[in-house]
Amino acid sequence: MLASLVGCSPRPVGHMRRRESSACSRTRRKGQMLFGVPLSELFWLALAIIVAGVITGLLAGLFGIGGGAVIVPVLYEVFRLLGVPDEVRMQLCIGTSIAIIVPTTIRSYLAHREKGLVVPGVIRMWAAPAVFGVVCGAIIAALAPSEVFKIAFIVIATFIASKFLFAGDRWNLGSELPSPMTMRFYGFGIGLGSSLMGVSGGSLSNIVLTLYGKPLHNAVATSAGLGVPITIVGALGYMAAGWPHEWRRCRA
Repeated sequence: MLASLVGCSPRPVGHMRRRESSACSRTRRKGQMLFGVPLSELFWLALAIIVAGVITGLLAGLFGIGGGAVIVPVLYEVFRLLGVPDEVRMQLCIGTSIAIIVPTTIRSYLAHREKGLVVPGVIRMWAAPAVFGVVCGAIIAALAPSEVFKIAFIVIATFIASKFLFAGDRWNLGSELPSPMTMRFYGFGIGLGSSLMGVSGGSLSNIVLTLYGKPLHNAVATSAGLGVPITIVGALGYMAAGWPHEWRRCRA
C-alpha cells in the first residue's frame, strides 16, 4: 500500500542482489584493465619488450647491428593493442626502434674501436651519404602511408635473410673496396634502408663489407660505428616527421 502511494513497486531482493553482483563484476573487470587493455596481455607484451631489449643488446655486441628487426614487430603488436591508429603505427614503431638502438650502437662501437677492429676510412666515407639517406627516409615517413614501410621492412628483411642463409661466401664482388663514388652510393642506400626499416644499418653494411672481402669481425666493428650517426639522426628525423601527423590530429 505504501508503494502505491509513492507511485512505484518494491523491487525483489533477488533483483537487487543481481544488480549488486553485476556492478561488482564490472568493477573487477575495470580494475584488471589499463589503457583499455587487459593487464594479462600487457604483462606478456612487457615481457616481450624486455626479451627484445636483451636480444637487441646481444645483437649489437656480437654483430654490430641494432636489432630493429626484432624490436619493430614487438612494438607493432604493443601499439596495436594500445589503439595507435594504423596510418601512423608503423612509422611510430620504426622511429621508436631507432631511438632505442642509439645507446646500444654507441656502446658497441666504442667496445669494438678499443680493439682496433674498425676498417679505416669507411665510416668517414659513409657517414654523410648515410645521414642524407636517413633524412630522406624521415621525409618519406612524414608523407607516405604506412604500407610503404611495411613493404620496405619485408623486402629488406627478406634480402638480408637470403644473404645470410643461402649465399654464404658465394656473393663476393672483389677483395678490395670499390671507388669512393660507389662507396658513397652504398652509404646512401644503407642510410635510407635503415630509416625505412627501423634498424641501425649494421646488417646492410655488414653485407656490403663482406661482399668485398672484409673479415666479419672488421665488418661488425665498422657497422657499429656507422650505426651511431644513423640512429641519432634517424631518431631526431622521425620525431620531426611526427609533427605533421600530430598537428592534423590536434586540428581534428
